[in-house]
Amino acid sequence: MRLGRVRSDGRPLRVGIVCPYSFDVPGGVQFHVRDLAEALMARGHQVSVLAPADDDTPVPDYLTAAGKAVPVRYNGSVARLTFGPMTAARVRKWLAQGQFDVLHLHEPVTPSLSMLALWIADGPVVATFHTAQVRSRSMQVAYPLVRQSLEKISARIAVSEDARRTLVEHLGGDAVVIPNGVYVDTFAAARPDARWTGTPTAPTVAFLGRLDESRKGLPVLLGAVGRVLDEVPGARFLVAGRGDTGADQAREVLGERAGAVEFLGGVSDEDKARLLASVDVYCAPQTGGESFGIVLVEAMSAGTAVVASDLGAFSRVLDDGAAGVLFRVGDSEDLARTLVRVLRDPDLRARVRATASESVRRYDWSVVTDQVQAVYEMAVAGRDAPVGEDPSSVRGARLLELRRSRGER
Repeated sequence: MRLGRVRSDGRPLRVGIVCPYSFDVPGGVQFHVRDLAEALMARGHQVSVLAPADDDTPVPDYLTAAGKAVPVRYNGSVARLTFGPMTAARVRKWLAQGQFDVLHLHEPVTPSLSMLALWIADGPVVATFHTAQVRSRSMQVAYPLVRQSLEKISARIAVSEDARRTLVEHLGGDAVVIPNGVYVDTFAAARPDARWTGTPTAPTVAFLGRLDESRKGLPVLLGAVGRVLDEVPGARFLVAGRGDTGADQAREVLGERAGAVEFLGGVSDEDKARLLASVDVYCAPQTGGESFGIVLVEAMSAGTAVVASDLGAFSRVLDDGAAGVLFRVGDSEDLARTLVRVLRDPDLRARVRATASESVRRYDWSVVTDQVQAVYEMAVAGRDAPVGEDPSSVRGARLLELRRSRGER
């Protein structure tokens, strides 16, 4: 085990990480926070994570649950957030107990735990920005609430060039780009599952994503299925993700041919790795709002050929089409043509897999953790005192309680 000794006195760091989104329904940011915490702990650091979660939600030992979250439409999807005076009190207690050398906030302009922690905390603060949108109405609304508090941030991270651009355009300042991480070897070592393994006459195509979020692109994929079946009659489409609208959509679009689409429901991390290692193609038909594309990296790590919409973030992950095959965003006909070409050409699949297996190494957690640790080192340089409470936050807490008592949102 390699210890991450970045303090001047040689001791491992005490790191507090705040996730704004609930662990009741995990998503990309939650998985990123979980994996980062465990990668840091594997190096000997002391890590505590604060995140929304119900009392009966199974969470890791290092996670402190900040209470029940409520679903809110945010940045084109549904986020489960918690906010308010009681939550602020929990943040204050967690900070006091942690005595952290560095505080790492994810999405600090989201009206949830991270924003509260930014208001309350004083000391070495690192912030990671995940959102990537041309125009983020929610970020524009939140900016006046955190404008002064943003000055507390010692170092900024963006998970992609797209996220960095969104940060610069909406909030000003800049950030170092450090991508999301993946345990590459875990996916590379996953064993195929016979239930999902394709054959030359019945190849398999996988999709993972929330079924009730249109931006994840399931309607685009369903619009392509019929045309693919015309050319490759035995093709099977394996759809994994939460939501109960997918089967109805498939029947509406495909009629009697809807049986070619199999809905697997939510899958565990282990089954996700096996699914990606089994199929011939992973399809990412997202239509927007993607800052990175972690599932593309997971599929690449598992040795699966990737077909993805040509969003900027996806194109960069796939090295402009060298490590995967791109199609026009939202164009089901172009997706169908692309899938047919890739499914019929094993040499093409082999080429993009070979390129992907080399390029994906830059996303391994061993590399990403080095980069995050370097940012921590910069943030704590010259700061001997642990993260504490900003005296002005008491006044802010009173204002928040006053607005709550008046019934203001």
